[in-house]
Amino acid sequence: MSETTVFIIDDDPSVRRGIVRLVRASGMKVEAFASAEDFLASESCEGPGCIVLDVQMPDMTGPELQARLCVDERCMPIIFLSAHSDVPTTARAMKKGAVDFLTKPVERDDLLAAIRVSLAKDAENRSVLTDKDSIHEKIKLLTPREYEIMTYVISCMLNKQIAYELDISEETVKIHRGRMTQKLGIVSVADLVRLCETVGIAPAETCRL
Repeated sequence: MSETTVFIIDDDPSVRRGIVRLVRASGMKVEAFASAEDFLASESCEGPGCIVLDVQMPDMTGPELQARLCVDERCMPIIFLSAHSDVPTTARAMKKGAVDFLTKPVERDDLLAAIRVSLAKDAENRSVLTDKDSIHEKIKLLTPREYEIMTYVISCMLNKQIAYELDISEETVKIHRGRMTQKLGIVSVADLVRLCETVGIAPAETCRL
């Protein structure tokens, strides 16, 4: 995995230099870009890390870059910097997931604190996404029948109830259920429910009386 990096995107050279020195002196890796377009062209948007982003820039603004990046749940946390307080812009940015919105000239301790929070949030997000990827890979191993039975199991139905719903024998349900739990590496219904909730798999809706 790539090294965690703080990405600075600001069209003001003096601001970029100042933040780069501050972040580097704090022991963190840092890369700086003069525009949103330069950042996108660098393929650095995969992270891991966080972004310190100027609001007002020529061509593509900070909020426009945020909109481009955050269509993907793997988007890095963003800290916005602005030369003036702009309540509507701040509200929109925070609603879309920005970690903080700081006014220039930014206080050293405020910026470093926001960066540390952002890096911790990115690490947590990536851990969750790694878990989701692992679960999806396991789910792919299930046959259609095993998947179907899984959705009934997480609805808290007994084997005999599932058998009745699917018009198959209880022994057949037990076989498919055993293979399903083995492939997923779970040992209890509670574990299975948590696994399915993590990736958004809904319980089956029963249709027979």
